[in-house]
Order: sequence, then structure tokens, then C-alpha cells
Amino acid sequence: MKSMLVRGSAVVFWILALAGCEKAAAPAFQRPPAAVAVAAAVTEDVPVYLDAIGKIVAREMVSIQPQVSGRIMEIHFTDGADLKRGDALFTIDPRPYQAQLDAAAGNLAQAEAALAFARIQLARGEQLVETKAISQQEYDTRKNSLDVAKAQVQQGRAAVENAQLNLQYCSIRSPIDGRAGRRLVDIGNVVTGNSGSLLTIQRLDPIYADFTVTENDLSAVQRNMRRGTLDVEVRLPDEPGNALLGLLTFLDNSVQDGTGNVTLRATIPNGEHRLWPGRFVKVRLVLSTLPGAVLVPAAAPQMSARGQFVYVVKQDATAELRPVQTGQRHGDLVVISQGVSPGERVVVNGQLGVTPGGQVRVEPGATASTGPAAIVPAGTTKTGPAPAGARGES
Repeated sequence: MKSMLVRGSAVVFWILALAGCEKAAAPAFQRPPAAVAVAAAVTEDVPVYLDAIGKIVAREMVSIQPQVSGRIMEIHFTDGADLKRGDALFTIDPRPYQAQLDAAAGNLAQAEAALAFARIQLARGEQLVETKAISQQEYDTRKNSLDVAKAQVQQGRAAVENAQLNLQYCSIRSPIDGRAGRRLVDIGNVVTGNSGSLLTIQRLDPIYADFTVTENDLSAVQRNMRRGTLDVEVRLPDEPGNALLGLLTFLDNSVQDGTGNVTLRATIPNGEHRLWPGRFVKVRLVLSTLPGAVLVPAAAPQMSARGQFVYVVKQDATAELRPVQTGQRHGDLVVISQGVSPGERVVVNGQLGVTPGGQVRVEPGATASTGPAAIVPAGTTKTGPAPAGARGES
């Protein structure tokens, strides 16, 4: 009986030993390769810039006011018309001012006749005073009459010039090239000189874009302005891809109290009138150019507790976690100032399934959501500049 128990224990031991050997020999679980989209890092000369929100301002704006009083007789333009300097706008009833001019001209003619007579009288007096035919007092009186006549002629001429000006002011003309706004009076209205506005005209080409930068960016702006005039790109909110180019033409002489901002102004050609006074726009002030910047799609960098990183796909189709330092955005790309070399392939889609050192698989037809950088399969590389229109940052 005892020998049977020993023999049974030995059998159980061998069965457990064999089971343990089979368990140890079982193959370990391997994670399947993660499906990803890959893009090659490219190099390009990219601008260093500051982005801001700006407001469009007319280069010139004139409020048309009457300089004489009277009734509006004619209107020579339509609301919203493009005007040239000197174009007729309004006509005020000229008849009262023509009558004033005629009266002033008559007074001037009378004064000139009196002056001619005073000269004759003085010439006669000079001969008579030598022969003692008239007294010295009489001669002085004639001489004074000549001086008075001269003053009256001068006064008459001034009255004629003033009447002529008033008559000219009856015809109101555009002082600048620009676009007319909505007129504020109609034919038949009586206007008062130097009171009230009849119309506003704004010059739209070229046009201004006013914007601000913080005082922390002021030093960079001033430093780059010393090398020459800075370029400015202006974009409408509804047309972000179609920029209008201009130049920085004004930097305010002080920092605003309370906000710590500095006002700048760009001048932009606006022949097509795409920019409109009062409209808000996106302004990009280009400070300098960063040569040979490394660019990757903006979807590639990820954030962790230790900072930003990207997954770089190696030649053996494994993913390496690479810490990076990013710069400015440039369209759908972002500048990598440290961590990635040109031509290296980075994962731009499918990062959640990637583990450091794990296998990756680029599925056929995989594309990145960011677009500008080319998507390439594992085992191929692409170098060179980014596609036309793609912009980098630094």
C-alpha cells in the first residue's frame, strides 16, 4: 500500500513538471504593428513674423461742408461714386453772390476814378503851391485825399476778391480722389456756411491697416526696422488664403498706458477695393527670414508631461520617441528647431497606437490631415522644399 502511494506521487510530479515545461515554452504575445501615416521633414526658408488683428482705415477722409450759405440747386454725383479731385459735387444758388460781386466791382471802379482825380488835383497843387497861389494847408489836404483814394481802391479790390471767392464757393468740388459716401442733403435744402456736413469722401487706394503689438515685441520690431522697411501681409477673415502685401509705414512714438501695446500702421495697395474702411483683418508683420528651417506637418508633434515629442520612423520600421522644440506655425506646417533632421520620417496620423520602439505599418493610401507635407510609405524618404504656398515659422 505504501509503495503504491509513492508511485502515485511520482506520477503526479511528472505530470506537473511536463505541464510547467509546456507553459514555459509557450510563445510570448506580440503587439501587431500600428497603422500610421508618415511624412518626411523638409527644409525651407521661412519668415519670422508677428500675427495681430488690425482695422482698415482710409488714407484720407474729408467731410464736405459748405463755405457759404444758400439753397442747393444741383447735385452732380451719385452716392458711392468714385470721384477724382476737382469733380463737381454740389451747386449752391450763386445769384446772391454774383450780385455782391457786381456791387463790389462797381465800388472798386468808383474808388479808382476818385484816385485818378486825386492824382490830378495833387499834380495841380504842386504847381500852385510853388507860386503861392494856394496855401500849404490846401496842398496837404489834396495830398491826404490821394492817400485816402489809394486806401479806398485797395479796400475795393479786397471786396471784389472776397465776392469772387464766395461765388466760387457756390460750386463745391471734391478736394481728393476717393469714394463718395451717402449724401446728407437733397436739392432744395438750405445750407449754412461752415456748419454741417454734406458728404464724406474717403480715399481707398492705397489704404491703411492699423494694428498693435505688445511692448515685449517692440524691440524685435525696432531691430528689424533698422535693416529696412518691413513687409506686411493682410488677410480678410473670409479669404484667409489670399493675402494683400504692403509695407510697415508707421510706428507710434509711445506705449499705450494700461494696455502696454504699441500702434503700428501698414500701407497696402487697394486698387480692387478689397479692403474697406472699418473692417477687421488679420495682419502678419514679417520681421526676418529663417534660412533652411526644418518643417513637419503641424499634426506630428504631440504633448506629454515632459514636453513635446514626435515619433520618428526608423529604417527597420520601428518608432522612436523623439523630444522636439517647435517654433512658429507656417500654414499647415510647423518649424522644428531641435529634434528632427531633414528627410526623417515622422508619424502624422495614428500616434495613439504607437509605442516607443514598437513596429509600425504605413497602410497603402494613408494620408495626413495637414496636407502640405508629402505622405510617404515606410522605407522611402523625401527631401527638399515644401510645396508652393506652404509657409514655416521660427
